[in-house]
Amino acid sequence: MINKKNGTKRELNNTRSNNAAWTILSMFCGLVIATQMFAKAFNYSQTLGHNVNGLYVPWAIFSWYGQWGETYQAHFIQSGSYGLIVTSVLLLFIVVVNQVRVNSSKQSATLYGSARWAEKSDIEAAGLLPSKKSWFTKQVPQDDYVYVGAWEDKKGNIYYLKHNGAEHVLCYAPTRSGKGVGLVVPTLLSWGQSAVITDLKGELWSLTAGWRQQYANNKVIRFEPAAQSGSACWNPLDEIRLDSGYEVGDVQNLATLIVDPDGRGLNDHWQKTAQSLLVGLILHVLYKAKNEFSTATLSCVDDLLTDPDNDIGGVWAVMVSYPHKNGEPHPVVRASARDMADRPPEEAGSVLSSVKSYLSLYRDPAVNKNIGHSDFRIRDLMNFDKPVSLYIVTNPNDKTRLRPLIRILLNMIVRLLADKVEFNGGRPVQNFKHRLLLMLDEFPSLGKLEIFQESLAFLAGYGIKAYLICQDVNQLKSREIGYGHDEAVTSNCHIQVAFAPNRIETAEHLSKLTGQTTVIKEQISTSGSRTGMMHKNVTRTIQETQRPLMTPDECMRMPGAKKNQRGEIVEAGDMIIYVAGYPAIYGKQPLYFEDEAFSARAALPAPRYSDRTIEKAALS
Repeated sequence: MINKKNGTKRELNNTRSNNAAWTILSMFCGLVIATQMFAKAFNYSQTLGHNVNGLYVPWAIFSWYGQWGETYQAHFIQSGSYGLIVTSVLLLFIVVVNQVRVNSSKQSATLYGSARWAEKSDIEAAGLLPSKKSWFTKQVPQDDYVYVGAWEDKKGNIYYLKHNGAEHVLCYAPTRSGKGVGLVVPTLLSWGQSAVITDLKGELWSLTAGWRQQYANNKVIRFEPAAQSGSACWNPLDEIRLDSGYEVGDVQNLATLIVDPDGRGLNDHWQKTAQSLLVGLILHVLYKAKNEFSTATLSCVDDLLTDPDNDIGGVWAVMVSYPHKNGEPHPVVRASARDMADRPPEEAGSVLSSVKSYLSLYRDPAVNKNIGHSDFRIRDLMNFDKPVSLYIVTNPNDKTRLRPLIRILLNMIVRLLADKVEFNGGRPVQNFKHRLLLMLDEFPSLGKLEIFQESLAFLAGYGIKAYLICQDVNQLKSREIGYGHDEAVTSNCHIQVAFAPNRIETAEHLSKLTGQTTVIKEQISTSGSRTGMMHKNVTRTIQETQRPLMTPDECMRMPGAKKNQRGEIVEAGDMIIYVAGYPAIYGKQPLYFEDEAFSARAALPAPRYSDRTIEKAALS
């Protein structure tokens, strides 16, 4: 309402200003005619003063009247009459024009909405194109950018759309739509800082690890928990900060992730009691390993409960009396063991059975080996001498069973790398050496990571940039595996990218993001005989109507990538890029194999062995 009032008032003021200007111009024209007519009566005599080609300044008639007003009064009256007639005619013309304008329909191109597609200036202002420069597809990519798409101008030139800000990116892309060859691979072949990459099947390792190691000067680490060989090792218990005051909190967070593998929360009694028992068991194993100079792992926790030589009652007795710290039992461990010893046998057996089921993953010899020690630490990702690229590789067959371990890793990355901020002079101090990109493909399939959703709002302040990819909005908002209808992920992503969706819910979401626009519609109606040569009456009506800039149906029919008979993408499709605060961009999918620079980088062979940030000598 306020905007409408201000707009009406501004329009009224503009109309008044224009009328005043036209009135002054009309009087000026009348004055010109009066002066020239008086001069003509005297044949432009030199006695009237200097003239240029017979023209006098309009106000010369006033000086003439002062000199000869009484002598040539009739001439002055006649000349003034001519000027008055001209002024009157012009003023009458202005009145007629204003009346016609008042009675005519006015078109408003933004009455129902002002949505439009972005132009080059908009894209430059959004920070996706360098200003005053043209970066075509044949240009060598710049480092430290993430790629969010491409844009084709009216001349057919293709520009990469790249973003280097701290804001997060969210991509909606169905399976086999080209997100890997169009967005993920170009980003990993240009981002020179640290990165964490979820890599199904190890395809991204094969295409990007060679360049990242040789030319981006990264330590490239392949963590494949179910691999028989070739994987780097990482022990979650090595990240527990013993004797720091944070140990109980760290272990409680870890235990919660173990007993809640899908992120649905601790909803029943058995999960809560299993979590409490796991906290005590993990702390006991950690301190026991520290005191006996051995290594504590989750497999050790499982062995403690499943070893046939161990009497379970004896385990509780040892936990109650073991000198964990300063020769005294740890109060949390003692409380946990006493709690189990005091339970009825049936209840205690059910709790114990639940804990064993959650630890069953770590009985796999391959998993046990790959979590037996640590070749890297999480803090190395942003604080090692070189940037570090961590590839988390899971084969499709192992994806579901390995999810609890992957969730533990990602949760610890967020908690440990975004734990504190130091200030100097009222401004935050950068306490990391390298920025970190979280390139998480199919991230809703990891289950709900509450810490991840909560931390997106402040991760950018710690040098962490998230690039999240999901299949559609339903996967993101799923109550079973996603973040629910009231999720906060989209709210914290400055850029949203979308390929042609397969679900109508996603198409409706994209249509709303694109916005509403105003369409001018003309209607013509006629009356008279249909076979007659002339119509008696023709009525022409102009009307503004509202429509989405892109309807859900148009979103679903957006051209996708074209493929050959082998299912390989051979031609880029269309996409939409949304940047908060700017018009939507109707773009094109970039394809890395059509770019000479990207193709050369992807052709570099991947390393045969994973790097490590902790040398073997330090493990003994």
